Amino acid sequence: MLLWSPDTYTKAWNFASDAHRGQWVPGTKRPYINHLGNVAMEVMVAISATPMVQQPNLAVQCALLHDTIEDTAVTHGIVEATFGLEVAAGVLALSKNSTLPKAEQMADSLARIRQQPREVWMVKLADRISNLQPPPRHWSQEKIVRYGAEAQVILAALGEANEWLSQRMEEKIAAYRAYGEPD
Repeated sequence: MLLWSPDTYTKAWNFASDAHRGQWVPGTKRPYINHLGNVAMEVMVAISATPMVQQPNLAVQCALLHDTIEDTAVTHGIVEATFGLEVAAGVLALSKNSTLPKAEQMADSLARIRQQPREVWMVKLADRISNLQPPPRHWSQEKIVRYGAEAQVILAALGEANEWLSQRMEEKIAAYRAYGEPD
Protein backbone atom coordinates (compact mmCIF):
# COMPACT_ATOMS: atom_id res chain seq x y z
CA MET A 1 0.00 0.00 0.00
CA LEU A 2 1.27 3.47 -0.91
CA LEU A 3 1.63 5.96 1.91
CA TRP A 4 1.22 8.93 -0.46
CA SER A 5 0.52 9.33 -4.14
CA PRO A 6 3.48 9.89 -6.48
CA ASP A 7 1.14 11.75 -8.86
CA THR A 8 -0.01 14.07 -6.08
CA TYR A 9 3.61 14.66 -5.07
CA THR A 10 4.64 15.43 -8.67
CA LYS A 11 1.76 17.86 -9.18
CA ALA A 12 2.64 19.77 -5.99
CA TRP A 13 6.39 19.65 -6.74
CA ASN A 14 5.91 21.07 -10.25
CA PHE A 15 3.51 23.75 -9.00
CA ALA A 16 5.93 24.81 -6.25
CA SER A 17 8.88 24.76 -8.68
CA ASP A 18 7.06 27.11 -11.01
CA ALA A 19 5.80 29.36 -8.20
CA HIS A 20 9.25 29.73 -6.62
CA ARG A 21 11.23 29.96 -9.89
CA GLY A 22 14.06 32.46 -9.49
CA GLN A 23 14.00 32.36 -5.68
CA TRP A 24 17.01 31.23 -3.68
CA VAL A 25 17.49 29.80 -0.22
CA PRO A 26 18.51 32.92 1.72
CA GLY A 27 22.25 33.32 2.03
CA THR A 28 22.98 30.61 -0.58
CA LYS A 29 23.08 29.98 -4.31
CA ARG A 30 20.65 27.06 -3.98
CA PRO A 31 17.24 27.24 -5.67
CA TYR A 32 14.43 27.64 -3.13
CA ILE A 33 12.85 24.36 -4.25
CA ASN A 34 15.66 22.66 -2.30
CA HIS A 35 14.11 23.93 0.95
CA LEU A 36 10.67 22.70 -0.07
CA GLY A 37 12.11 19.31 -1.00
CA ASN A 38 13.83 19.09 2.39
CA VAL A 39 10.59 19.89 4.23
CA ALA A 40 8.72 17.27 2.17
CA MET A 41 11.49 14.73 2.86
CA GLU A 42 11.21 15.31 6.62
CA VAL A 43 7.43 14.84 6.41
CA MET A 44 7.72 11.72 4.26
CA VAL A 45 10.25 10.11 6.62
CA ALA A 46 7.94 10.92 9.56
CA ILE A 47 5.00 9.35 7.72
CA SER A 48 7.07 6.23 7.05
CA ALA A 49 8.31 6.10 10.66
CA THR A 50 4.84 6.64 12.16
CA PRO A 51 2.30 5.07 9.82
CA MET A 52 -0.67 6.19 11.95
CA VAL A 53 -0.69 9.47 9.96
CA GLN A 54 -4.24 9.71 8.68
CA GLN A 55 -3.78 11.99 5.65
CA PRO A 56 -0.29 11.54 4.22
CA ASN A 57 -1.16 13.21 0.89
CA LEU A 58 -2.32 16.33 2.75
CA ALA A 59 0.97 16.45 4.66
CA VAL A 60 3.12 15.99 1.55
CA GLN A 61 1.21 18.55 -0.52
CA CYS A 62 1.28 21.14 2.27
CA ALA A 63 5.00 20.51 2.76
CA LEU A 64 5.73 21.27 -0.88
CA LEU A 65 3.35 24.22 -1.05
CA HIS A 66 3.81 25.71 2.44
CA ASP A 67 5.53 28.91 1.28
CA THR A 68 3.60 29.57 -1.93
CA ILE A 69 1.01 31.97 -0.47
CA GLU A 70 3.51 33.70 1.82
CA ASP A 71 6.42 34.07 -0.61
CA THR A 72 5.00 34.16 -4.15
CA ALA A 73 2.15 35.71 -6.15
CA VAL A 74 0.09 32.53 -5.67
CA THR A 75 -3.15 33.18 -3.81
CA HIS A 76 -5.26 31.01 -1.53
CA GLY A 77 -7.83 30.86 -4.34
CA ILE A 78 -5.29 29.48 -6.81
CA VAL A 79 -4.12 26.83 -4.32
CA GLU A 80 -7.74 25.90 -3.59
CA ALA A 81 -8.66 25.66 -7.29
CA THR A 82 -5.59 23.50 -7.99
CA PHE A 83 -5.36 21.32 -4.85
CA GLY A 84 -8.68 21.65 -3.00
CA LEU A 85 -9.95 23.44 0.08
CA GLU A 86 -8.16 21.30 2.69
CA VAL A 87 -4.71 21.80 1.16
CA ALA A 88 -5.38 25.52 0.62
CA ALA A 89 -6.50 25.93 4.24
CA GLY A 90 -3.36 24.16 5.43
CA VAL A 91 -1.07 26.31 3.28
CA LEU A 92 -2.86 29.47 4.43
CA ALA A 93 -2.47 28.46 8.08
CA LEU A 94 1.25 27.89 7.46
CA SER A 95 1.57 31.41 5.98
CA LYS A 96 2.41 34.28 8.30
CA ASN A 97 -0.09 37.15 8.35
CA SER A 98 2.12 40.04 7.23
CA THR A 99 -0.52 42.60 8.27
CA LEU A 100 0.23 41.82 11.93
CA PRO A 101 3.21 43.24 13.79
CA LYS A 102 6.19 40.88 13.42
CA ALA A 103 6.13 40.11 17.16
CA GLU A 104 2.58 38.71 16.82
CA GLN A 105 2.98 36.72 13.60
CA MET A 106 4.32 33.46 15.05
CA ALA A 107 1.68 33.18 17.79
CA ASP A 108 -1.04 33.90 15.23
CA SER A 109 0.36 31.34 12.81
CA LEU A 110 0.66 28.66 15.51
CA ALA A 111 -2.93 29.29 16.62
CA ARG A 112 -4.19 28.92 13.05
CA ILE A 113 -2.06 25.81 12.46
CA ARG A 114 -3.51 24.20 15.62
CA GLN A 115 -6.97 24.51 14.05
CA GLN A 116 -5.83 22.31 11.14
CA PRO A 117 -5.35 18.54 10.94
CA ARG A 118 -2.17 17.31 12.62
CA GLU A 119 -0.62 16.67 9.21
CA VAL A 120 -0.39 20.47 8.81
CA TRP A 121 1.25 20.70 12.23
CA MET A 122 3.81 18.20 10.97
CA VAL A 123 4.71 20.53 8.11
CA LYS A 124 5.52 23.39 10.48
CA LEU A 125 7.74 21.09 12.53
CA ALA A 126 9.47 19.84 9.38
CA ASP A 127 9.89 23.41 8.10
CA ARG A 128 11.70 24.51 11.24
CA ILE A 129 13.77 21.30 11.28
CA SER A 130 14.86 22.12 7.74
CA ASN A 131 15.67 25.69 8.76
CA LEU A 132 17.82 24.68 11.74
CA GLN A 133 20.85 24.53 9.48
CA PRO A 134 23.93 26.69 10.03
CA PRO A 135 22.50 30.23 10.15
CA PRO A 136 23.37 32.84 7.52
CA ARG A 137 26.72 34.49 8.25
CA HIS A 138 25.15 37.93 8.53
CA TRP A 139 22.90 36.92 11.46
CA SER A 140 23.88 38.29 14.84
CA GLN A 141 24.27 35.97 17.81
CA GLU A 142 21.15 37.55 19.26
CA LYS A 143 19.12 36.66 16.16
CA ILE A 144 20.49 33.11 16.19
CA VAL A 145 19.52 32.68 19.85
CA ARG A 146 16.02 34.12 19.16
CA TYR A 147 15.57 31.74 16.21
CA GLY A 148 16.50 28.75 18.35
CA ALA A 149 14.15 29.91 21.11
CA GLU A 150 11.37 30.31 18.56
CA ALA A 151 11.97 26.70 17.52
CA GLN A 152 11.29 25.68 21.15
CA VAL A 153 7.99 27.59 21.04
CA ILE A 154 7.00 25.78 17.83
CA LEU A 155 7.93 22.43 19.34
CA ALA A 156 5.93 23.14 22.51
CA ALA A 157 2.87 24.18 20.48
CA LEU A 158 2.93 21.44 17.83
CA GLY A 159 5.22 18.64 19.03
CA GLU A 160 2.37 16.30 19.92
CA ALA A 161 1.50 16.04 16.21
CA ASN A 162 4.18 13.47 15.49
CA GLU A 163 6.58 11.72 17.85
CA TRP A 164 9.26 11.20 15.22
CA LEU A 165 9.33 14.87 14.14
CA SER A 166 9.21 15.99 17.76
CA GLN A 167 12.30 13.93 18.61
CA ARG A 168 14.09 15.08 15.46
CA MET A 169 13.34 18.70 16.26
CA GLU A 170 14.62 18.34 19.82
CA GLU A 171 17.90 17.02 18.40
CA LYS A 172 18.13 19.83 15.84
CA ILE A 173 17.43 22.48 18.49
CA ALA A 174 20.14 21.04 20.74
CA ALA A 175 22.65 21.09 17.88
CA TYR A 176 21.58 24.59 16.81
CA ARG A 177 22.40 26.02 20.24
CA ALA A 178 26.11 25.79 19.37
CA TYR A 179 25.65 28.49 16.70
CA GLY A 180 24.40 30.97 19.29
CA GLU A 181 27.29 30.50 21.69
CA PRO A 182 29.91 33.26 21.82
CA ASP A 183 33.21 32.46 20.12
